[in-house]
Amino acid sequence: MQRLYDFIRRHPTGVDSFWAVFLLGISGMTIVVGDAGQDGRSARLAVVPVVIGLSLVVALRRRAPEKMLLLAIAMGVVQLVFGVRPTPANFAMLVITFTVATVGERWASRLALACSLCAAGLSQIRWPNEEPGGWVQKVFIVIVMTVPFVLAWVLGDSMRTRRAYFDQLEERAARLEREREAQSKVAVAAERARIARELHDVVAHNVSVMVVQADGAAYVMDAAPDQARQALETISSTGRQALAEMRRLLGVLRTGDAPESGEYGPQPDVEQIEDLLDQVRQSGLAVDFKIEGTPRPLPSGVELTAYRIVQEALTNTRKHGGPDAGASVRLVYFDDGLGLLVEDDGRGAAHELYEDGGADGAGHGMIGMRERVGMVGGTLDAGPRPGGGFRISALLPLKPAN
Repeated sequence: MQRLYDFIRRHPTGVDSFWAVFLLGISGMTIVVGDAGQDGRSARLAVVPVVIGLSLVVALRRRAPEKMLLLAIAMGVVQLVFGVRPTPANFAMLVITFTVATVGERWASRLALACSLCAAGLSQIRWPNEEPGGWVQKVFIVIVMTVPFVLAWVLGDSMRTRRAYFDQLEERAARLEREREAQSKVAVAAERARIARELHDVVAHNVSVMVVQADGAAYVMDAAPDQARQALETISSTGRQALAEMRRLLGVLRTGDAPESGEYGPQPDVEQIEDLLDQVRQSGLAVDFKIEGTPRPLPSGVELTAYRIVQEALTNTRKHGGPDAGASVRLVYFDDGLGLLVEDDGRGAAHELYEDGGADGAGHGMIGMRERVGMVGGTLDAGPRPGGGFRISALLPLKPAN
């Protein structure tokens, strides 16, 4: 049964053609048997074209509803002019009225309704009822003959309204789907921007460590081979760490490619700041570290932001502080947030590197810090110290940003 229903849905014109042939056959039988009660030579000659035309209306009603309505009206006019009495083929007028009310243009639907209201009356005028009963009986017959046409038009118009409603629902669903896709693309773009900042932080920090170690190794290569060897080992381990981080981040950026490993490494947190400082100290930068308040678990976003700020700040110290610069890092645990202060006593940085986030290519790290702090709803202050050097202060709230 389902297959039959699917076939009917896939071949609507074929189904209509079948019913058109059936209607033509029934009408043909009435013509053969007694000329269908037609009076006069002109009526007997016109009945065949009328039946064929009305059958064609049924066959093509869904392909060209407006044209088939006009053809049905023309056949009706021919019947009135030549006196062709109604035959079973006139059922096509009821069918085209329903079809036009359902899928036709608005003007065609209104025209079909007007013709439906007039058809029974014109039929009674052209072929008056000879039985006694007076005008009351004639009016009753007109009403009875008009009701099926009106019901067909009302049913078709109701289906048109229902289809329009479902079309609106489908359009709304498609619009919501497009909005969800757009939001997903925005989220992906934001995530890629975050990964790009991660990549910048990793590369800038590790490469700066490698450069410092390489310079030191070259300086003591002949005088202290052991120190040079230790510096080269530091360069090697730092390079491997940088490559691992870059593979992890670039693996996330590749869309459609499965990562080589099923899991990614954990994001850095506050506890790993001490490991970061040990690495920085090995590169020759003296760093003092102090924790105030009671350490406790923090939201992962806050911990990652704190780690990256310290990493970027110390990278900037190595870049701009000079060879004899020293730095201090202080973490302060408040009841409702985490305070972070990174200071150095070096030469400081040019104002274009920290004002308004820095220029692209020169102060990208400062831009990343400001964006990270903004994402967790915190505040960042960066600038030169009154006594010389540079200072970065951040306050990271424990509650997520609204």
